[in-house]
Amino acid sequence: MKQTRILMDMPIIVEIIDDTVSEDIFTKAYNYFDYIDKKFSTFKENSEITQINKGKISKGNYSEDIQLIFSLAQKTKKETNGYFDIYHNGQFDPSGIVKGWAILNAAKIIQKAGYRNFYVDAGSDIQIFGKNSQGRNWQVGVKNPFNQNEIVKVLSLSDKGIATSGNYMRGQHIYNPKNDKEIIDIVSLTVVGPDIYEADRLATACFAMGKEGIAFLENKKGLEGYLIDKNGLATYTSGFNQYVANIN
Repeated sequence: MKQTRILMDMPIIVEIIDDTVSEDIFTKAYNYFDYIDKKFSTFKENSEITQINKGKISKGNYSEDIQLIFSLAQKTKKETNGYFDIYHNGQFDPSGIVKGWAILNAAKIIQKAGYRNFYVDAGSDIQIFGKNSQGRNWQVGVKNPFNQNEIVKVLSLSDKGIATSGNYMRGQHIYNPKNDKEIIDIVSLTVVGPDIYEADRLATACFAMGKEGIAFLENKKGLEGYLIDKNGLATYTSGFNQYVANIN
């Protein structure tokens, strides 16, 4: 069973291929995304993050989820030598870490209900578990950032997260926090990780690093990356090819 709903201003797809699937589990997963949207959206007037940015909620009154995300963001900032920062122009925008975290949490809700073979896709950032309907690894396409109708790589994945960061779809929305006037010299960076939280947060940070992002990923155990620069040239980590599907 497969459903798609628009939440968090993006299509969110849940597909479960286990033998018996109830409608209820989809409701639970989408309700969770709705909760996340209402709490973390910088576009919603009444979200907690908007109220914090307006100075209407003091630090001592942050909810547990806000406190956790701020803590995870600070950890990621340190881990990436400052290339990940949710604070910009006097405002907090934790979207670069919230999405992957939320996808993983929604997937855990589905897992706890007993399902083993499914994926959760929010805006093309995906958490994958188990096998597809043919009993094989799920196949995920990496798009050509210069031609969205073209797939440049097909990956074979199970029990992994995959995230792509880039400015080619939404314009310049990822910046180098060390120099926000710098034009980043790459157009997309795809990261495969042990889960979507790890893949998503490091895809954002490593994209901000530009071409140095691949070198950073090369030294991160369990993470692989595929970078496309402004000239259409690809660079990838030494272990990336283990995920490339043989579709001949």
